[in-house]
Amino acid sequence: MTDTVKTEQSIFRLPKPDRVLLLVLAMFAGLAVYDAAQAGTSLKFVGDAVLGVFPFLMLSVMIAAFAKASSLDRMIAKAFTGHLLIMIPSAAIVGAFSPFCSCGVIPLVAALLAMRVPLSAVMAFWLASPIMDPTMFVMTTGTLGFEFAVYKSVAAVGMGMLGGFSVAGLQRLGAFSDPLRQNVSGGCGSPDVSGTQPIVWAFWQDAGRRTAFRGATLSNAFFLGKWLLFAFTLESLMVAYMPEGLVMSALGGEGAAPIFLATLIGVPAYLNGYAALPLVSGLIGEGMEPAAGMAFLLAGGVTSIPASIAVFALARLPVFLAYLALALAGTLIFSFAFQLVK
Repeated sequence: MTDTVKTEQSIFRLPKPDRVLLLVLAMFAGLAVYDAAQAGTSLKFVGDAVLGVFPFLMLSVMIAAFAKASSLDRMIAKAFTGHLLIMIPSAAIVGAFSPFCSCGVIPLVAALLAMRVPLSAVMAFWLASPIMDPTMFVMTTGTLGFEFAVYKSVAAVGMGMLGGFSVAGLQRLGAFSDPLRQNVSGGCGSPDVSGTQPIVWAFWQDAGRRTAFRGATLSNAFFLGKWLLFAFTLESLMVAYMPEGLVMSALGGEGAAPIFLATLIGVPAYLNGYAALPLVSGLIGEGMEPAAGMAFLLAGGVTSIPASIAVFALARLPVFLAYLALALAGTLIFSFAFQLVK
């Protein structure tokens, strides 16, 4: 009887409301009350923006779903073998192009550190991973252009290598002898990084993998879609209400000041990588220096709350502080370089 009641309750239980979608609805409700004309304008703006980015959205969703269904993440094991001169660049490249989010990378990094993989290689992966992945590359291309996406990918790898080799040098001086916090291990949720299981490229031949592909497609589409709705809504409000010349006066022009300011703003203001892309695109359209937009995305991606928590939860304080310092140093270096090549 009890089991029957529980089953009926689970059937009729309403799904938990999504906070991001509720926030978007609240924003439009507020607009409808206080500025009905702008509500209609913003709704059209969001609709046009979503239609414009839809092909890139679906491509990125399919890439992420394929990685999940085929167990592509197991390729990561190959990046953490061999000499440090090979291991660090390999880890940075894999970090930049592996389909892991800031939260999903936590059990993987815990497993690597617990397996005594060198901290320098793990740091290279750790710094590169939040900045770029296949989904992010496609979405960046759709919102900021192919050249911007390519350079951001190069910066992700470069920041990973900068961090990896810097940590390797510091370790030769005796630093970071015990990087992992006590009572932290890979855990039961850690991905398989042993590399003993093959990648199944033709995943559609397996019913379980087809189910995983469908599930990943739906979850990724919902995740990306809600954040893009939120971002485009914010962008429409920014275009409507931001005083003319404000962005140009703060982040426009050339020189070091816009890049330094965007780096500092990116640390606390960065909410989500996919939400940040349309916002940066809009700000560049309003007059922000492209290199400042690059700085915002690089600094915000690595020092965002999920990415920082991932480091702080696993590593001791000196490692966490080194992570932040290397992230900010790498942001400035590659943002100034982007300014020179533009």
